[in-house]
Amino acid sequence: MDAPRIYEIRVEGHLTDRWSDWFEGMAIRQEPDGETVLTGPLSDQAALFGVLTRIHDLNLVLVSVRRVSPTEYMINPKLNLDADKR
Repeated sequence: MDAPRIYEIRVEGHLTDRWSDWFEGMAIRQEPDGETVLTGPLSDQAALFGVLTRIHDLNLVLVSVRRVSPTEYMINPKLNLDADKR
């Protein structure tokens, strides 16, 4: 089995942290420009598709989907919101 891939998904509008479980436990960050950024590892393409389907089901506007390198995820505190919990 391949290692989980890390994704950064941007949508228009603000979602609160309570949506995290609905989005496969991804970290949720609100941006000043009105976008929400979901970041975190997803186990496979099916999990990614599930998150994208939920975004569609909520009628959120998808801005971008980007795969993040593990190194970038670990060293960038904006991407890895769990870094300050270690």
